[in-house]
Parts: sequence; C-alpha cells; structure tokens
Amino acid sequence: MNHRESGNPLPPRFPWNAGIVGLGFCVPERVVTNDAIARMVETSDEWIRTRTGIRERRVADPGTATSDLAIEAARRALQNAGMDAWELDLVLVATTSGDYIWPATACVVQHALGAQRAAAFDLAAACSGFCYALETAASFIQRGAMQRVLVIGADMLARQVNWQDRATCILFGDGAGAAVLTPCAPEEGILTSVLGADGAGLESVWIPAGGTRTPVTPEVLEQRSNCIAMRGQEVYRFAVQIVPEAVRAALERVCLRPSDVDLLVMHQANLRILETVAERLEIPMERVMVNVDRYGNTSAASVPIALTEAMQQGRVRRGDLVVTVGFGAGLTWAVNVIRWNRD
Repeated sequence: MNHRESGNPLPPRFPWNAGIVGLGFCVPERVVTNDAIARMVETSDEWIRTRTGIRERRVADPGTATSDLAIEAARRALQNAGMDAWELDLVLVATTSGDYIWPATACVVQHALGAQRAAAFDLAAACSGFCYALETAASFIQRGAMQRVLVIGADMLARQVNWQDRATCILFGDGAGAAVLTPCAPEEGILTSVLGADGAGLESVWIPAGGTRTPVTPEVLEQRSNCIAMRGQEVYRFAVQIVPEAVRAALERVCLRPSDVDLLVMHQANLRILETVAERLEIPMERVMVNVDRYGNTSAASVPIALTEAMQQGRVRRGDLVVTVGFGAGLTWAVNVIRWNRD
C-alpha cells in the first residue's frame, strides 16, 4: 500500500541530501596491552590476538567521563569542518555509558561547546548507535528541519566490564568519534540506511542489572551483575549472518552492489567478524577499514573513529562509495550507504 492508498499525504521532497563535512575522534592516552591484561586474568597476548585481533586498547583515567572524550572529538570534527559550535542546530550523542543516568550526555557536550542554539539528546543503540544516529541526523536535514548537526559516538565500556571476566575484559576500550552533517547535493551524502533490531537476542550481550528491572543492590555488586555479560558465539553468529544481509539490502535500495563499495567501515568488534563479513560480501580486505587491533571494541565510537582514521589516511575521496555498519546489543544493526561528498 502506498501513501496515497493509505490516506496519508506523501512526505515532502527537498532538493538536497545530508553529507559529512567534518570528522574527529579522541581516545585516552593510557594504552592497555594484552600483556597487561594477562597480569590480571588467565590469558595471554597470543590467545587474545588469535581470537579477536586486538593487541591493545585505550582506557580512560578515573577522572575522565564519557563527555570529556565526546567534547574533544566534537571540537576536532568542528575544526575539520571549518565550523563554529554556535552554528549547530543539534547535538546528538550515541552512547550507552553516559555521564549520568539522566540528563543526556548531549546536554553536557552542548554546554561545553557553547552550542547555545542547538537542541541536544542522546540515542541508545549500543554498538549500532552511531549508524542509527547518522540516519536520524540525515532525516532532520533531508526534510529541512535542521541545517547543521553534530553526531557523536562515545562510550567508556572499560568502566562497565568485570576485569576478572576473561571473556569480556579483553575486548573493550574507551573512545569517542564525531561527524558534522550539513545539506549536500541529492546524489551525494547518505543515500540510504537500513536499521534493524531483534529483541529476542537481548541477553546475548547486555548489562543485567542497574536499571529499573533489577536495581543495584549489595547482592548485585557482589555478583557483578552490573557489568557486561556476553555470549560470544551467539554474537558472532548474529553478526556474520545479519551484516551481509543488511549491507546487500541497503545497496539494493540504491541500485548498487557490494562490488561497488570503495570502503567498508564496520563496527570494530572482532577481526574474525570483519574478515568473515567481507568474505561473504566478496569485498577484499584492502577495502575494509581495520583498527580493532589498536583500540579494541569502543562500541558506538568505533565506526566514527575508524571513519576519521580512514579520512586521515587518504582512504576516502570525493565520489567514493562508503558503507558504514554497526551491530551489537539489543540486538541491533544499522547500515548507511554514503557517497562521499567532501574533497
């Protein structure tokens, strides 16, 4: 049934799209190697590298909050875009490890940047958060509601792990990445997105306690139920199945194929996932951005950090087809198909 048949008016069409004009990221200075983790739990550098591809990760000092990383990433993205914070219409932060339960970490960032004109809110989709947020920002711009949107993916999951749990403590790091979006030509920018969720996989990767369902109690703290719990094999099977399907579906929407992709920027969860997805899409690894070895899994920050490094390394040029992919807790997934619109 189309819009006319359902009685709903057709949405207005505007002669512009939404494109990325600035990128930046920030990670803590402190480097935690696999050998350092091996001194805390029974593991080794070789065991971690062969199973995850991770060699080291960045972990914030106790006095650093998620907003601190987000603010610095935002400043670098704004500088890269040649834009002042007061020009922003919206500050959107994708995070599941914000400064407070409420208010939104985006409000902390908005105030620190001096973006007085901007609305601000958080979006929680875990490791898919930044890709969800890109589509959200693009929708505001595409319908003419906003002109300049700052999208940040920021997480500090090293604060949420049980450092005695070998299955999770080896994986996560802290970081933030940011993108500035503005209107662009309709044939450029974010061409389409595919977003999805499957709540049946809720317990595949989650924090069981700390919310209204199971508040924090002395028993919860003793059992460390307020830390990340993960069923690794379930997450792996989910990712390698749903990501290729979602990428193909997104590309088909705009009459493109995996062979058209110049750069695939996936959530940096595990090198084996990246390699398997690339193989199933028949995209060579030289066209896949990989930095999980240096940062680990930074959740919502991983895609913007990888995208920023790709830009800095000259791996994306105007006209290139870039596909960004997030997947993780929820279970959620998101794909953005982007025609790169900046020189």
